[in-house]
Amino acid sequence: MDPALTQEQDEIARALRDALAKQAGPDEVRVAAASSLGYDVELWKRLAEQLGLAGLALPERHGGTGLGRVELALACEEAGRVLLSSPLLASSVLAAGAITACGTEEQRDALLPALASGAQTAALVLPGTPALALGLAPDPRTAPLPGDVPSGGGRAGGVQAKPVPSAEDGSWSLYGEAEYALDGARADLLVVAAHTGGFPRSRTVLFVVPADTPGVHRERSAGIDQTRSVGRVELRDVPAQPLGDPTVDVGPALTRLGREAAIAVAAEAVGAAAQALARTVEYVQVRQQFGRAIGSFQAVKHRLADVYVAVETARSAMLYAAWAGPDQPVPALLALAHALTAQRVAAAEAIQLHGGIAITWEHDAHLYFKRAAADELLFGPPHLLRARAAELAGVLAGGEPR
Repeated sequence: MDPALTQEQDEIARALRDALAKQAGPDEVRVAAASSLGYDVELWKRLAEQLGLAGLALPERHGGTGLGRVELALACEEAGRVLLSSPLLASSVLAAGAITACGTEEQRDALLPALASGAQTAALVLPGTPALALGLAPDPRTAPLPGDVPSGGGRAGGVQAKPVPSAEDGSWSLYGEAEYALDGARADLLVVAAHTGGFPRSRTVLFVVPADTPGVHRERSAGIDQTRSVGRVELRDVPAQPLGDPTVDVGPALTRLGREAAIAVAAEAVGAAAQALARTVEYVQVRQQFGRAIGSFQAVKHRLADVYVAVETARSAMLYAAWAGPDQPVPALLALAHALTAQRVAAAEAIQLHGGIAITWEHDAHLYFKRAAADELLFGPPHLLRARAAELAGVLAGGEPR
């Protein structure tokens, strides 16, 4: 492994950083997040057309740029730096990844080009939080000690699917709801993970549902982080087509997709943590106390040095995980755990060292603090991610490396 980034990778990150610095400042992010869709549609289309952001890691034959996992991680890092409210994670990573992994060649040809161009967006509808549904962490309610957590949800709850006997086109009917669908309230296309087969032949199958299909009801949840759109999706006898072979359980594919998502979320968290640290360092150099800048106090230097070490460690872990890929689950899980921890520490220190001004709800430090809290609820918490990694590595008693 060569840890140094290539010139092309540096240029990708720099180009995206420059574009977002001009078009996605804190004021623009607040306005976009508070809009009806929750993101700036025109900005997303420009980023897709000019920089290929929407299809960065998708194959060229499907309209993508054809780059790799490291380039996508660098793009997510820059998006996280400004807390960009966009379909990048939900559509370009999760939904597009599910279609690529589970869809037939005809389905990939039909669905991916519109996502790669930014003309349409998609959302992956999962039971429960992404951390549980994608097998990133054990469910503390049912598995207080780390254990196997099948992706796609349990035998009850979530969305249930059953074939329609009279349908000549092989349609299925979906019924149920999902509470934590990233971009579920605003996407054009829904990729729904549904349970079918009953108890004896229990399996999870993915289905493709246009968002305007009768029987689909969606609403945006009032989460603590407006920059990360989470929606509640209800399906009431909705006709749908299976994505790929409906006789095959997609649990293993969702688990692998979860590791891809872990790398992307880790990259976003690293970018957010680095920006929170940079803004705090800038502030402590101008804030005066006892006739001198508080940044000159040794205690403040030590606190910021600890944050710097946490951020750089998380970034190294994230880049290694991106290089290793989802076939090695431990690096992905540990990278996400390190990144979420660094993001929380950086955001908390930003509020502390900004003093009384950062207590106000309108201060930008709160954007980073709320992103850190929301990410841990959706994709963590870090101690469960580490427990899952330890189990997979065979560190815990009774575990075997896999």
